[in-house]
Amino acid sequence: KKRKKKKNVGQAEHFKLIYGAGAKAGWTQGKRVEHVGFGLVQDESGHKFKTRSGETVPLVSLLDEAVERMTKTLNGRIDEGKCPLTREEVAHAADVVGHASVKYFDLRQNPSSNYIFSYDKMLDDKGDTAVYLLYSRARIASILRKAQAQHNVDIEKLVKDCSSILKLQDETEIALAFELLQFHDILKLAIRDLLPNQLCKYLYDLCGYYSRWNNKCIVLGTPEMNSRLLLCRATLVTMDKCFELLGIKPL
Repeated sequence: KKRKKKKNVGQAEHFKLIYGAGAKAGWTQGKRVEHVGFGLVQDESGHKFKTRSGETVPLVSLLDEAVERMTKTLNGRIDEGKCPLTREEVAHAADVVGHASVKYFDLRQNPSSNYIFSYDKMLDDKGDTAVYLLYSRARIASILRKAQAQHNVDIEKLVKDCSSILKLQDETEIALAFELLQFHDILKLAIRDLLPNQLCKYLYDLCGYYSRWNNKCIVLGTPEMNSRLLLCRATLVTMDKCFELLGIKPL
């Protein structure tokens, strides 16, 4: 069994004493008991992140602000004709993406390091953010839906017959397939080291491999379509497992 506490690194000595007492009392025998410290969350000036009055910022305030900013961004993209969502769907999407952005921005940091809290960085759709990752997932899901709707492809049947269908030819799809195979090893390392940022890095890297492959190799309507759909499906399943482990709900 494991007992995990995540507290500021300044409390390391405090927990060392507590765990030492627990060991002498025989409460922790045969168990892994480890203090996982984390650094300070700082504002952009490098000071501890606080309200203007000097108080600690409640988590709910951070989440509400992220949702409010994402709502404004999505409505702006709808006005520009760059977003497929309807006005009615904006509230739900902003809630999901806003909350995911705050959570991912925290989890992707090395727990023991201080980091600067920035809404602009965490809501960026082109960086190592939940916005980018969720957008990448949406693109993959769209390809799979179109394959079924426009090309009458049974994705589940492809999965059952994958050994005779999957043909890796282009160097970018070989690289993507290899990265997919790394998932279990990365997960074991993240658990061993108690570092969720390792899983975040893997998820971001996986999206990069997928993007490079997808930019080079067309999926739908090609002779290689079925094989490439299997890669899309494997990437989607792996991403969803990463999101689940990180506590992030995709749209």
